[in-house]
This record gives sequence, structure tokens and C-alpha cells, in this order.
Amino acid sequence: MWRPFMGRPTEAHVSLAALTHNCRQAGALVGKNVRVVAVVKADGYGHGAVAAARAFLRGGAALLGVSSLAEALELRAAGLDAPVIVLGGLFAGEAAEAVGHDVAAAAWTRETVDALAAAARATGRPARVHVKLDTGMTRLGLDVGDVVEFGRLVRATPGVEIAGVFSHLASADDVARAAVQAQIERFRDAVAALRAAGVPPGLVHLANSAALLSAPAAHFDAVRPGIMLYGYAPASHLAHRAALRPAMQLVTRLIQVRRVPAGRAVGYGGTWVASRPSVIGVLPIGYADGYHRLVSNRAAVVVRGRRAPIAGRVCMDHVMVDLTDVPGAAEGDRVALIGGDGGAAVWADELAAWCETIPYEMLTAVGRRVPRVYGEDFDA
Repeated sequence: MWRPFMGRPTEAHVSLAALTHNCRQAGALVGKNVRVVAVVKADGYGHGAVAAARAFLRGGAALLGVSSLAEALELRAAGLDAPVIVLGGLFAGEAAEAVGHDVAAAAWTRETVDALAAAARATGRPARVHVKLDTGMTRLGLDVGDVVEFGRLVRATPGVEIAGVFSHLASADDVARAAVQAQIERFRDAVAALRAAGVPPGLVHLANSAALLSAPAAHFDAVRPGIMLYGYAPASHLAHRAALRPAMQLVTRLIQVRRVPAGRAVGYGGTWVASRPSVIGVLPIGYADGYHRLVSNRAAVVVRGRRAPIAGRVCMDHVMVDLTDVPGAAEGDRVALIGGDGGAAVWADELAAWCETIPYEMLTAVGRRVPRVYGEDFDA
């Protein structure tokens, strides 16, 4: 059960059961011979990295993926000893801490290898790298034509081990595209070249959520799901591939309810004007909490099992909603900005559509001044 209303009522309720369920769904889709690297970067997509990591490990994840060393160290500080990969690589001066905390890191430059080798000598512990290949994303990584030379360099460097080889797909939500198939083939050929050169590649991983759901040829030794673990398909046409459960509800309560006459303007700039005698409610949440200003006059929230539209511009700390068609709405009523109540719901993918963006951004935008409250499941 969630804690009762006390103090500022704006909270993000996170279902640990939903997180675990989604991870088990990922594991079931790839089978027992393919490991799951649960991606918990960006504070677990806004859900809380440590809590999410524990839920995913309970759901069968074998490894955890983060973007930065700081994110990896947060997991270690919380007592999590599962294998962790820093997918974004290391910055200057971070090698010693990575090795000291037994954190593997992406690598694609000689400088990183040399720094890790020095850290391995200093600590007496092996440094583990996952060789990052750029197969078409044109972001971070090693050109595939250089993989054999780089693999030989790493293998010849005392104290440094190749723990894996990986790349990232740019458009995996549409596996029929020639560009996606080309990336898979480039990656497969690069791994084969390493093996032919006598360089064991370690754990081979390519698939993100989209490829996990739609491209078995991209599964290899492990998959790296992100958004699907938090309850959302990476594209609407993939939603039927797994029974995912959104794991976060963003909720608050009405702090003022007032009647206004027809013609009354609401909010900054008066962009919403009552076309009839109306009931306006005020919510203690705003764009400083990650509820985007772009949803002004577009989105809806859920109150007493009904949708209520946003009235006027989202403020830094407050949002006004039109409660005219919500009978009995009163101060103290629970309001879901992401989530549901009484059969009605607004989830992050719909909110993202109003903002002309993606659900990833909606979830990760929820600010740190919004407390995360954990339970096994939602109370609504």
C-alpha cells in the first residue's frame, strides 16, 4: 500500500512488481540461453536506479547497464554486486574507480585501454572492457574495420580483459529496413573477424528493446532492454509483442477547487477562457517537476475516474485543470497525471504524444523533488 497523504502530495508511485514482471517478459522472449542486461541508466528511467536494479535482478536480469561511472558507483554503494557495464564509456580519471569497484566499461580508444591497464596494475585487479563498435548509429564506438587491431591490442595488454563486444541499433523498431539489417550484418561480421583472429569476443550483445521484441537475429548472447522494462514498447506497433505493465504513476491531489463564470481567463497569458460557468482545480505540480509546459491546453489528468483537461499554461509549480465535467470533485481528491483511477488512465506514451516526443523523455523528466514511493503494485 502507498503511504497516506501527508505534506506536499505530488509523488511518483513505482510498482516493483511491474518492473519485475517486465523483466521476466524480456527473459521469456529471448529464452534461457540469452542473458538480459537490464538498463538502469538515467536513474532507472526516472524510477530510481537502485530500486529498479533490485527488481530486475529479481526478475532474472544477469547484468546491469548504466551510462556513466557515477551511475555504476551508486549501485555499488547500495550493495549491489551484480555485473555492471558502463555503456557510455569512461572519462579521464575514472579508470581506477571503475577497476576498484569491479565495473566493466565500454572502450574504443587506446587511451582508455592504457588507463585501465594502469589501474589494473595499481589495484591488482583485472580491468574488464566491452568493445564498443559503431555499426551505423554514428555516435560512439570503433569503426568496424578497426576491430581486429583493437581486439589484439586489448588482448595483448596485461591486466585488461575483453568481457564483451557490443553495438547499438539506430532504427530497430523497423527491422525490415535495410539499414537495420545492414547494422546486424556488420556487427555479426565484426564479431566473426575477431574470432577468426583468435580474439574471444566475450559477451556479444546488440539488441535494445525494439530489437528484442522484433529481431531474433539480433539477440546474440545477451540483450539490453531499456524502455520495455519500465512498461512501454519502443513503438506502438510493437506493443502486442509483450504483456508490459507501466511501472510509474505520477500523482498529486487537488489543493484548490473554485467556480468561475463564463469568460474568465485562466493562467499565464489567458490562453484558456471558460466557455461556460466552470469548475477549476489547482494541482501542486509544474514544469519544475518535469510535467512539460508543452502539454498546456492539450493534456488531460484523471480525477474520480474521469479525464479532466489541462486549463491554461502549465506553471513552474502549478497546473490548473477543468473539473466542470467531474461531478463532486473536491480539494484533497487524488489526481493522476501519469496513471489511472477508476478505469480511466493517461500513460506516458499518450502524454508524450501531446508533447510531440517519446515516453522515455516523459519518464526521465520527472524531477528529483518528486519523491519516489515504492510498493509492490498500484493502489488504483
